[in-house]
This record gives sequence, C-alpha cells and structure tokens, in this order.
Amino acid sequence: MKAVGYRKAGPIDQPAALEDITLEKPHPTGRDLLINVKAVSVNPVDTKVRTRMGADGDDWRVLGYDAAGVVEAVGEAVTGFKPGDAVYYAGSIARPGTNSEYHLVDERIVGGKPESLSFAEAAALPLTAITAWEMLFDRLNVNTPPPQGGEVILVVGGAGGVGSITLQLLRALTDLTVIATASRPETQAWVQQCGADQVVNHREPLAPQVAALEIDAPGFVFSTTETGQHLADIAELMAPQGRFGLIDDPAEFDIALLKRKAISIHWEFMFTRPVFDTPDIGQQGQLLRELAALIDGGKVTTTLSEVGGKINAENLIQAHRQLESGTTRGKLVLEGF
Repeated sequence: MKAVGYRKAGPIDQPAALEDITLEKPHPTGRDLLINVKAVSVNPVDTKVRTRMGADGDDWRVLGYDAAGVVEAVGEAVTGFKPGDAVYYAGSIARPGTNSEYHLVDERIVGGKPESLSFAEAAALPLTAITAWEMLFDRLNVNTPPPQGGEVILVVGGAGGVGSITLQLLRALTDLTVIATASRPETQAWVQQCGADQVVNHREPLAPQVAALEIDAPGFVFSTTETGQHLADIAELMAPQGRFGLIDDPAEFDIALLKRKAISIHWEFMFTRPVFDTPDIGQQGQLLRELAALIDGGKVTTTLSEVGGKINAENLIQAHRQLESGTTRGKLVLEGF
C-alpha cells in the first residue's frame, strides 16, 4: 500500500524529511478496524513528532493522527462497526499513523462519519474536537463553575484548529461568555464566526485588554499556544480559584504565578486514553458520535479551511511548513492517494 514516512528525525527542509513509500497492507485482529483512508488532516503533533522521534532501525515512521475513511475489514472482537461503514477518528500516537492507504485503529476511539460532511470535512475534526471536548468537560469541567468568573472563559489561540472547534463547542453546549484571542483581521473575523463574543489581540498584553471589556474576570482559561509567553498575563487576568488548562509545551512554566489565586492547572493530551488503554477509552468514540449529531443537527460545522491536494510526500512537506509558520487558520486537509 502507498504511504508517506521518514527514518531520521529533523527539520522539514532536511533531505528525505518525508518520503513516498510502499508498505505491506495490515490485517485487523481483536478490536481493530482496517480503514481505507480517504482523507487526513495535519496537526502540530505531526511536526513535533517529526522533529523529535525517528524510526526504529530500518523501519519507517508514518505520521498522521486524523483520518476519515471506510471500514475495509474488522477484527474478530469488533462489535460496533462492519465493512462499508464511513468513519472518522484520531488514532493513537503509539501506533503507525494515518498517512497510508490502509490503517488499523481500535474501534473504541472511532465514530461514524457525520452524514452531512465529506471525507475531507470530517478529517479536519477528530483530534482537535477530542482535545477541546476533553479539556472543556473532563479537565476544566466548565459546567460546574468556580466561585467567581464561572460564566466567562478565555481561549488563547482561538483561530487554530483546537481553538476553532473549542469556540463552536462552547457556543453549542454552554452559556459561557467567550473571549478569544486572534491577531489579524482575517483570524479575528474567523473566531467571531466560530462563536467568540469578544476578541482580544494576543500580540499585545492580554490582561489590560480583558479588563477593558468590563465583564467578569474569566474563571476559565484554555491556552492552546504560546502559553509561556502569556502565563504572567493569564495569572493577572484570571479570577481567584479559577481553572487554567493548556495543551502546548512551554519551555518554562512558573507555576508560582498561579499560587496566590489558588488557580488549578489542567493538562490535556488526547492520546492519553488510547496510549494507556484506560477504562474509559470508549469515551472518545462516544464523544465523536455526539459531535456527529451536533454537526448533522446544524449546531457545529467543520473547521476545514484548505484542502492541500493528494496525500503524498510533496504535499505533506508543504503542509508541515505551513503549520510551522504559525499562520494556519482552521484545519489543513489532504485527500486521496
């Protein structure tokens, strides 16, 4: 089968950063589904893994942690899907990725593709939607407000893939007042379209901008990017006893800044459930089913902003470059081989 892989970790401009390769078609056993991949999206985790982790020995490492496709075959223990089903999912960072014609995935982290979306539109959603959903409802627990500021949330990096779906989920499933950060006219318009009530510029100090809105100090903050740069501002602008969540990897993180206000810190890593096979791993499949219902009901839409061509090394290299530029709005998808 066709695939895109690499052997040596490093920058995207190094020789053989990503290559078109041929691999043996896998066979499903147990609870695995064999998926005929129709579309994939590109996420920041793809670029991080590529720069940090090479392949083992003479093997290939295949990236890709989002896919939409059709079930080709099922393992003997599968109960929820059958060949021919259209599905979408985010996979596991501990297994080969989705940048291949066929891919194995545990049925418990798979959802039926929203009927109203194309494969490309559906592929834009799983990883970011799971990340946003788990952060909002499992980590920050936004439906149980803290004593102060429980009606306001700030989303740092509102125009990115995670930010875009976070804003939509907040609009569809909560009554919170949503402040989002965006720095350019086109991204400011995008976050308002996705559901932000107020927009502030993350290229300028956040605390005075939030204070100038003359609304309650946020009891919730979800930082999707550049957390280290904004941490002091976040500590200043948050309500006491608030809840702060992050998903990026700040080089420095001064936790003491949050102590005086007794702000709790919540990490989200959407691969935790599949990597550790947690007892609640099936929650990811369930939330993808709930997301599909929201989409088909017209309450949430895809965050797809661009289809960058076929799934091949040349297009994936370009997609990685674009993602690493930090200017991507919504999600970038590749479709077909």
